[in-house]
Amino acid sequence: MPLMSGTYSTVRHDRGEDEVAIEEPLEIRVDGGALAVTMRTPGHDEELALGFLFGEGLIEGPRKAGPTADFAANTVEVEGPLARDPGSRRFYTTSSCGVCGKGALEEVAVHSAALPPGPMAARSSVAHLPELLEQPTFERTGGLHATGLFEPSGALLIAREDVGRHNAMDKVVGRALLDGLMPLGERILCVSGRLSFELVQKAAVAGAPILVGVGAPSSLAVSLAAERGLTLCGFARRGGMNVYTHPHRIRD
Repeated sequence: MPLMSGTYSTVRHDRGEDEVAIEEPLEIRVDGGALAVTMRTPGHDEELALGFLFGEGLIEGPRKAGPTADFAANTVEVEGPLARDPGSRRFYTTSSCGVCGKGALEEVAVHSAALPPGPMAARSSVAHLPELLEQPTFERTGGLHATGLFEPSGALLIAREDVGRHNAMDKVVGRALLDGLMPLGERILCVSGRLSFELVQKAAVAGAPILVGVGAPSSLAVSLAAERGLTLCGFARRGGMNVYTHPHRIRD
């Protein structure tokens, strides 16, 4: 049996022991009704639920959220009502896919306000943001993604980790909702891995005009960023990066 410790556990293998990231299901309920199940790393579950619902356009601001009396460790209850009726849709997302279970591309279309013109940020500062991203559990396990919310100056406001890259961003967005920081019009989001469609979607809905990643973007991520007016920066490492869309916010 693994030895549990917060967001990671110790497991044995043929050469000794490893610390591995914990992955468990979380059911998100609204007014007692089950709406979504996501595979996540436990911790900051209320933030995850709020960030997920906001990204889906189902809430427009902070709500009361907390664990339920039954299966408290893996169920979170959010106060309703929802901003719109999800109809018959129910969501299931894995740690690797933030849009799994949605039957058509139209169902993940972004409905977001126009992004603001700012902020302006220096290329060298933006390229170094991944080095400032706090990832304590990744350092132990090598198995988590991280998202950070930064000021243009490079000051880190919020950092969250999760086995799912989309969950890490939802946790940051949920925290920003609770802290009254939404929309993120003058701030920068930074992720520890590649730049996928769902991360661009979530950043655009949150109002963040700049999204930075350590890894490569996908073709759909670039297309969506271009359409939404978002500055998308990839391969941010060792002081360099590529700016794929709307480079006017990045000054050399």
